[in-house]
Amino acid sequence: MPDDPRQVLLRICQSAITAVNGRQRVRAYLQQHPVSAPVFLLSIGKAACAMAQGAHEVLGASIVDALVVTKRGHAEALPWPVLEAGHPLPDDQSLVAGQRLIDFAAAMPPDATVLVLLSGGASALVEALSEGMDLAQLRALNDWLLAAGLDIVAMNRIRKRLSRIKGGRLARLLAPRPVLCLAISDVPGDDPRAIGSGPLVADASLQSAPDSTGLPPIVAEALRNSPPAPTADDACFQNVQFEIIARLDDAKRAAAEAAHLLGYRVTLHPEFIEGDALVAGARLAQVLLAAPAREVQVWGGETTIKLPPQPGRGGRNQSLALAAALALRGQENIWFLSAGTDGTDGPTPDAGALVDGGTIARGEVEGIPAHQALAAADAGNFLEASGDLIQTGPTGTNVMDLMLGLRA
Repeated sequence: MPDDPRQVLLRICQSAITAVNGRQRVRAYLQQHPVSAPVFLLSIGKAACAMAQGAHEVLGASIVDALVVTKRGHAEALPWPVLEAGHPLPDDQSLVAGQRLIDFAAAMPPDATVLVLLSGGASALVEALSEGMDLAQLRALNDWLLAAGLDIVAMNRIRKRLSRIKGGRLARLLAPRPVLCLAISDVPGDDPRAIGSGPLVADASLQSAPDSTGLPPIVAEALRNSPPAPTADDACFQNVQFEIIARLDDAKRAAAEAAHLLGYRVTLHPEFIEGDALVAGARLAQVLLAAPAREVQVWGGETTIKLPPQPGRGGRNQSLALAAALALRGQENIWFLSAGTDGTDGPTPDAGALVDGGTIARGEVEGIPAHQALAAADAGNFLEASGDLIQTGPTGTNVMDLMLGLRA
């Protein structure tokens, strides 16, 4: 059993991420549930390459052709070309990928089986815009969505109205072929309508007029011109099977099991951690301060941060961890970790941070006041100075965020 509490939490975190790896989860599902050839593969999201690799290991030559789209820096070697596009902000390659997807769907033979592998990030990575929108407007929309502090469900509710792919519209493009969608959930409640903005499932909310109250003019105008979405009784959904193969609860359970194997007691918190990252970080630190020694605390969720006009470096996990570090300041033998299971946190290469009672003192030696860093959304630079950032690289999954605490 490792004695260093930092290494304990890092090992637990890695065990949780490995348990929801897309390659393993897709491979296991397809081994247990064979699909009929010929197969045409669509794999989209941050975990697209890992998921496609799992499919290839089982189906091999049964896959006639494939379209794989992932985030820049997440590409892996595959038997097919891999498109890389922008995330969290869509870019010109997102539109190229969207047109490639439409063309790919049109070219499939009518007797093909379509295997769709979907993971977080798909909403930004592949897009085909409604009439009257261009890339500049799309980026302005996403800038506003990210800065407004909205959760992923609220953001996708707007995104899907503006697309020729999202909100069930991809199902219309693929019909009447049989479609099996294997998804890694990156949304609260594992709602298929929200994963990747629901390209293969109906969403009744799209049938009513959008509420544009409080939205900037560019968003309100785009919503008024959004294309119609298929209704729940549309025939395009009859041959669609949607399966969630990895979710946040799987990662949390794996974290708890890993902690037990290392000899620790565990409290597995059932609540979904959401809302403002700074509030959540302070609150979780208070729970940790009151926890028994040698007991690992396990939480999961996805918080939000409201960005200033010129944000610094960091993401929600880094802000959450730094807020927790302020509450833990000067405490001995307490450690707290918050990390994105996809290996990235905001527009940074860092997954998150692992802080302790000395984090604030170490960071402020470099002359960066912690409160100022949080206000400027610059937790990343502070945590680099304190030596507390976590880097995992792309993980082949995305089930939102994991938070771990330990009193030694």
